Amino acid sequence: MPKGTPHVVATVGELPPGSRKIVEIDGRSIGVLNVDGRLHALMNNCPHHGAPLCEGVVKGTMEDSAPHEYSYGRHDEYLVCPWHGYEFRLDTGRPLLDMGRLRVRVYDVRAEGDHIVLYV
Repeated sequence: MPKGTPHVVATVGELPPGSRKIVEIDGRSIGVLNVDGRLHALMNNCPHHGAPLCEGVVKGTMEDSAPHEYSYGRHDEYLVCPWHGYEFRLDTGRPLLDMGRLRVRVYDVRAEGDHIVLYV
């Protein structure tokens, strides 16, 4: 069961795969992203310097590998801050690099019938 108050933020047709929508709920800017059919919702504020995080690129990253071997993976699992390039996991809000206790708040979001419902 999702936590928080439900808010209908879009119809399923308004948020097809590859799209995003920034919504304002109770004074909070939240980005809702549809990445390959998976819905994600994150606070639209980078903890580093307050950039509009959800305007950044969704991408994967380099994986651990042997010297001189390069392996790209985790496709479409990270959101990149448009100002300084910090990378945050879409599912947890945790940064790729250790930033101490800094991370991005994530919210429950799901398709319920024909609506996208965000729980805040």
